[in-house]
Amino acid sequence: MKNLKNKIILFVVLAVLTASFILFSFADVMQVISVLAIPMIIVVIPIYGYAKGIKVYEEFSEGAKEGFQVALRIIPFLVAIFLAISVFRSSGAMDILTWIISPITSKIGMPGEVIPMAIMRPLSGSGALGIMSELIKTHGADSFIGRLSSTMMGSTETTFYILAVYFGSINVKQTRHALPAALTADLAGMIASVIVCHAVFG
Repeated sequence: MKNLKNKIILFVVLAVLTASFILFSFADVMQVISVLAIPMIIVVIPIYGYAKGIKVYEEFSEGAKEGFQVALRIIPFLVAIFLAISVFRSSGAMDILTWIISPITSKIGMPGEVIPMAIMRPLSGSGALGIMSELIKTHGADSFIGRLSSTMMGSTETTFYILAVYFGSINVKQTRHALPAALTADLAGMIASVIVCHAVFG
């Protein structure tokens, strides 16, 4: 019965999305979803927890307490990765890597101006944000480069930072397939960003 209920809810959601894409343009639907996504998450999660009989505030407080302890444990790992990022940028290695891969990315429609942000994104969120802000300031928020960099920023993750935090917090040194899988997902997000931006914004 529970599985049937979940399938009905999934079917209704898919039907509503399909009807929306048929009746309205893709850009309009995505804009509405982007506006409502975060408020819906903020509202739905506490309501769902309360409906399940979970003490939402107490659980939140306990999680915050544990988060503080985790933050103390991962400081050495964060220092190491921030130092490595600083060396990578200051040494000129990023500029050399950009020059090497720009002929490849140009064939899939990725402007060369976006490449530094694509390289920096798996390493540092703040570094990628700084590059994206400079791109938007230079080319404009409504330019293709501005929209592509924003989409790419939201479609990828700071892989090395996340791995350092998560594995460092539990003292795991052998990450096995986590890094290749995460970098593959980042690459897929970047390619999808290029395809979607060309399809939506031209």
